[in-house]
Amino acid sequence: MKVAYVFSTSGHTASYKLGKMILPQLEGTTGYPNGHGAEVVGMFFFDDNNFVLREGDPLGERLSKVAQEQNILLMMCDQCALERGLAEGTPGSPGGVKPRDTVAGVAVGCFPDLYTALSGNPPDHIITI
Repeated sequence: MKVAYVFSTSGHTASYKLGKMILPQLEGTTGYPNGHGAEVVGMFFFDDNNFVLREGDPLGERLSKVAQEQNILLMMCDQCALERGLAEGTPGSPGGVKPRDTVAGVAVGCFPDLYTALSGNPPDHIITI
């Protein structure tokens, strides 16, 4: 089973649920025999959840490493990333929006970009946290 996560709840959603539950399972450090139990194909971040993807953030650096090893898409909402200084550019323009000062492998976009990015490896389920 393939899943994608959408981190939309404000507060400590990404830092707590991702950092304390999901990521350790993906890293294989929890003792669960099957790790996470599903293949994670993507993660989409809204609002302040984007801050975990800042360059130098310990959680973001761990996530970036796992994402590269396991071919997991990491994408920030373009408007949210721009508002937080984690991207530059103009949505909908030819150059679009590009990440800035983020961990390796992060993309920036809106839902159409997310759908396109996941089209080659679509999830069976999308989980919103």
